Amino acid sequence: MIVYNTTYTMPEDDARDFVIWVMESMVPRVETNGILRKPRLLRILSHHDQETECMSLQFETESSATLHRWYTQQGAALHQELVKMFDGRIVGFSTIMEEVGRN
Repeated sequence: MIVYNTTYTMPEDDARDFVIWVMESMVPRVETNGILRKPRLLRILSHHDQETECMSLQFETESSATLHRWYTQQGAALHQELVKMFDGRIVGFSTIMEEVGRN
């Protein structure tokens, strides 16, 4: 199983609107095709200053090939929507992780 994580940093003033957009617009659209599953949005409590918020958005998928297919079909357009909506004030980087064990 692959975990697709994107860590976002944003001005504190944009955090509420970001959460609303992710939970009410982005996640429902991502879930429609069934490629990415089990969305989780988490606030990062370390590594930020007083004027910013950091959040992690995670999904699970079967393989990196499946993730690539999702990105070309939907992910790139969602990224562009985010950039346009927040005028570049929100930046992020993605990490692809593979589960190696579970207790």
